[in-house]
Amino acid sequence: MEVYLVGGAVRDRLLDIPVRERDWVVVGADERTLLDQGYQQVGKDFPVFLHPRTHEEYALARKETKTGPGYKGFAFDASASVTLEEDLSRRDLTINAMAEDRDGNLVDPYGGRQDLAERLLRHVSPAFSEDPLRVLRVARFAARFAHLGFRIAPETRELMQRMVTAGELEHLVAERVWREFDTALRESSPVTFFRALRECGALAVLLPEVDSLFGVPQPEKYHPEIDTGEHVMLVVEQATRLTEDPVVRYAALVHDVGKGVTPRDNWPHHYRHETLGLPLIRAINSRLRVPREHGDTALQVCQYHTRMHRIGELRSGTLVDLLEALDAFRRPQRLERFLLACEADSRGRTGLEDQDYPQRDVLQAAYQAAVSLDVGELLADRDKDLGADIKALVHQERSRLIRQRLGKHN
Repeated sequence: MEVYLVGGAVRDRLLDIPVRERDWVVVGADERTLLDQGYQQVGKDFPVFLHPRTHEEYALARKETKTGPGYKGFAFDASASVTLEEDLSRRDLTINAMAEDRDGNLVDPYGGRQDLAERLLRHVSPAFSEDPLRVLRVARFAARFAHLGFRIAPETRELMQRMVTAGELEHLVAERVWREFDTALRESSPVTFFRALRECGALAVLLPEVDSLFGVPQPEKYHPEIDTGEHVMLVVEQATRLTEDPVVRYAALVHDVGKGVTPRDNWPHHYRHETLGLPLIRAINSRLRVPREHGDTALQVCQYHTRMHRIGELRSGTLVDLLEALDAFRRPQRLERFLLACEADSRGRTGLEDQDYPQRDVLQAAYQAAVSLDVGELLADRDKDLGADIKALVHQERSRLIRQRLGKHN
């Protein structure tokens, strides 16, 4: 029985970046061997065990045989005869197909160290094409290591394109797709992920509402970049600069999908794109099983971002309406996320990346004024049977406080 450190831990050590977690492969053993030594089996699809003391994951070396479509269509051989090289050969990228023995000696049968040096994301073997989830994984690694200059090898990109064309991605389940999306949104360059998917045709399959925005024009006066898809990528970049919150980054990604369905006769203008985008986002949220907080925030940003941009024109009562629509009084975090996404939208335009966004201060000041209202005190001396008029009274008083704070006359 031999134990090897494998995968990301080896890769990240060679890149001199913090190791997130350690995974191990066991060669020359079977399930009974590990169970007898106190390991706890946790793998359902293939034998994975937790170490009795460290609780790190140990997997038996295994070979795979494709038996059906999708990422679940595999049969596994995890017998004691499987070699380390055979186990590494089934991995996605060469940089993830390296191992270290107990003495720290590197085992690198597929050139992973050289690809690290050349900053290449290259598939290990043609077996890569048997698992459609790997298309998303490669794009995600491109997003994770973009700051280090990594790029997808041309032959790997071509293979990804062939997989998309063959319809392999249609076998992916929503939960797995969203898990990759969510992880990518948390990486250092989410834009790289979505661009990589678009280059191989996967974005059109998985997120057609965003893919269709490329080539759609906008008024150059307000959008020097003109192309709506490029604008969305710029917005995601700005959201990445402003916050690590994947909820905000998701809202930035889908906020303008309505521009993909506005009448072509009106282009480059997109009247009512805010409301046209709402059913599209609801469809995305449902199709990808998007968490509710992500989905609700995205809908709010879609519906109200243009109103936010012209906030200086709004009456105090309309500001109260906006705060109520955002559920800001019960969920102030929703307000903060909305403000960040709107600021990213404003900055996500060529040449305007560093401009100020004074609208943020206006709505924050309005919120602080409105939230200062003591509703209990307001109602203390009122008729107990106000009923529905209570809401109107609270709205009126919040409007008055906002006028007073902002110096508005209406």
